[in-house]
Amino acid sequence: VQLQASGGGLVQAGGSLRLSCAASGLTFTEYAMGWFRQALGKEREFVATITWNGGNTHYVDSAKGRFTISRDNAKNTVYLQMNLLKPEDTAVYYCAADQSKWSLGVSSRQYEYWGQGTQVTVSS
Repeated sequence: VQLQASGGGLVQAGGSLRLSCAASGLTFTEYAMGWFRQALGKEREFVATITWNGGNTHYVDSAKGRFTISRDNAKNTVYLQMNLLKPEDTAVYYCAADQSKWSLGVSSRQYEYWGQGTQVTVSS
């Protein structure tokens, strides 16, 4: 199983980025997908999750209204559209797969597979 995250970069506060995570080696529609982030010196935290069919999503409070998680099952890819970025959004962002496909898990322990992470840096 491989989860390949991409799309990170350096952006000014108020800007936008779209992260992508391409999955291979698994049946994508059997998995819920999530995004987590880890800032320097801090623990990994939940950002957003989406069920296998895209019908349900859940976000950390700080992301609501700014971030949108979506997926394209035909492309085995999950996305995180991030708008109105803030310096406190700076972190390495990880995608993850949860074999409980209806789950909206917020704990990293619920996810079986992880991508390598992509750096997002928001300057003030």
